[in-house]
Amino acid sequence: MPIISIITPVYDGGHQYLGDAYISVKNQALPHGWSWEWIVQEDGRTSRPTAALPNDPRVRVGTGTRGGAGVARTLGLARARGDLVRALDADDLLMEGALARDIQVFRDFPGISWCISSCLDLLPDGALVPGPYDPPAGALSFQQLREQFEADRFPVVGTHLTVRTGLVRALGGWPALPALEAMALVLACAAVAPGRMISEPGGIYRKHPAQTTAQPHYRDEGEFITLRAALLSRMDSLQASGWRWVPAAREPAASARAEWGVARPGGRRGSGR
Repeated sequence: MPIISIITPVYDGGHQYLGDAYISVKNQALPHGWSWEWIVQEDGRTSRPTAALPNDPRVRVGTGTRGGAGVARTLGLARARGDLVRALDADDLLMEGALARDIQVFRDFPGISWCISSCLDLLPDGALVPGPYDPPAGALSFQQLREQFEADRFPVVGTHLTVRTGLVRALGGWPALPALEAMALVLACAAVAPGRMISEPGGIYRKHPAQTTAQPHYRDEGEFITLRAALLSRMDSLQASGWRWVPAAREPAASARAEWGVARPGGRRGSGR
C-alpha cells in the first residue's frame, strides 16, 4: 500500500495549533489504495508538544536534540515509510483534498519528482487571502525559482512541498540552517529534478504574533545575506555538477536512479542570465 508521509516539526511552546493541524490531516480523503502517516518530530526532548495528540496509530511522534526546524524535519524523515513526503508546519493546515491533488499530479506527470501547491494566508482577524508568492500552475524551473530567491523574494512557500522520498533523502534532507531551510530544499530539488506548481490551494499558512518568522530576531539582514549566498552557491554547484535525479519507472516510486553527466561549459547555469 503506497503511503504519503506528512512531516511536521514542533517545539515546546510552539504547539498551540497542533491539534488543528491533526484535524486537517485526519480529514484528508486519499485515492484508492493510499494511506497517510503523520510524523511529528519535536525539536527537543520534553514530549510536551505531542502529549495532547490523540491515540491514532497513523501519528508517529519522536523527540531529538534541539537544532532547529531543519534538523527536526530531517530526523522525522529518517522514520518516514512513505513513497512521498509532504511538509506541514505545526501551525498550518492542509486544505481539503490537498494530499489527493499532490498524489494525482505525480500520476499525471510521472517524470516529476516534486510539486508545490499554492496557499492561503490565514490572518489574525480570521481572513483568508491568497498567498503573495504563488506562480501559475505548470512546470517550475530552477532558473525561475533561483532568480526570485536571489532578488529576495520567496518564489513559493517551501513548507508546502511534496517530494519523492528518495529524492529528499538523496539530498540529505532539510539543511541544518537557522532559517530558510524549507526554501533551501525546494531549490535543491529544482536543481536536480523537474517539479510542478499546483494552482489550487493545498494549505493554509497561519500568520500569528507567536510564529517563528514573526519574531524580531528571525530576520537579521546581515545573516540573511550570508544564508542566501550559502544556499545559492550550493544550488548552483548542484546544477552545474550535471547530476540529475530520475524517478524509477514504477508508480508510485519510492526509489530512483541517479544520472551523472558532464556539466556544460560556461560557469554558473542557475541565474538564467
